[in-house]
Amino acid sequence: MTSPSTSAHDPAAINDNRLVVAISSRALFDLGDSHALFERDGLDAYRAFQIDHENEILQPGVAFPLVQKLLGLNKLAGDVPPVEVILLSRNSGDTGLRIFNAIQHYGLQISRAAFTSGAPTSDYIAPFKADLFLSANAEDVGRALAAGVAAATILPSTAPPRASEQLRIAFDGDAVLFGDEGERVSREEGLEAFHRNESEHAAEPLSVGPFRGFLTALHRLQTAFPAEDSPIRTALVTARSAPAHKRVILTLRKWGVRIDEALFLGGRDKGPFLDAFGADIFFDDSPANVESARKHVATGHVPHGVSNR
Repeated sequence: MTSPSTSAHDPAAINDNRLVVAISSRALFDLGDSHALFERDGLDAYRAFQIDHENEILQPGVAFPLVQKLLGLNKLAGDVPPVEVILLSRNSGDTGLRIFNAIQHYGLQISRAAFTSGAPTSDYIAPFKADLFLSANAEDVGRALAAGVAAATILPSTAPPRASEQLRIAFDGDAVLFGDEGERVSREEGLEAFHRNESEHAAEPLSVGPFRGFLTALHRLQTAFPAEDSPIRTALVTARSAPAHKRVILTLRKWGVRIDEALFLGGRDKGPFLDAFGADIFFDDSPANVESARKHVATGHVPHGVSNR
C-alpha cells in the first residue's frame, strides 16, 4: 500500500516550521446578524436560523482578506504548505456546517477545525500549535494570551480591502512585540522619565512581549522568499521617537528578526500612517490607538499590559 501524496492541497502535508494561524468564525465571516439573534433570543433560535440558512453563503468578515493572503502564500511555495489556518468556533458541528459551506465556496484551504458548542475555544490552540489566534470573542483572546499565545480581538472596521497582493502586517512595539515596562514608566513617571530610562538602558534588550513568537514565525516564513521580492512586508508603528528608538532597533537586531519598515511617530495618530503602509492588519494594545487605527485598517486589540488594567 502506498502512502498518500503530500502537496499544498493535501491537509496531511504538515511542515513543522509552518506558520499556524487559528481564527474564529466571527473574525473570518460576517456573522453579525446571527450573533445578535443569539444574544437576543438564545441558542435554540440561533441554531434554527443557521440550519435554515446553511445554504446561504456568508459574507467575508474583517479578517477574511488577511486569511486569503496568508493561504495565498502556499501557492508560492513547494509541495508542503508553509501556512495553515485553523478554524476555532463556538458553534456546534451542526451549526458550523454553514461556515464550512462558506469556506468551500470561497476556495479557502481550511480543513482543520474545532467546534465547541459555546465552550471556550482557547483550550485547542496549543494542540494545534498555533502561532497566532484571532477572534471576535475577547474572553477567548484573554485566555490565549494568558497561555502565552499571541492573540488579538478582531474589531469591526470600515477599512477598504487592499488591492496589493503583498501581505502587510504592522505591529505596535511596547506591550505587543516587547514588554510593557516602558509604558509603565511613562504612565507613572512621565515622558521625560521614560526617555531617560530608555537612554540609560539602550544597550539592554527590551523584554519579550506576547507577539514575539509570532514575529519570529513570520520572519522564518519571510526568509523562504527573496528579500527584494518578498510577498510579506512588516512594519513597526510605535509612539516612540528618538532617543527611545535606539533600544528598539538593537533589540530586534539581538532577536535576529527583520522588520521592513519602522515608524517612530512620537505620539502622532497612527491611523493615516497605517493607511499609507497599506496594512492588512495592525496589532496594538492601546484601546485609544485601536479605535483610531480601525477607521483605516483591519485592527486587532491585544489586551495586554498596563494600558488594559
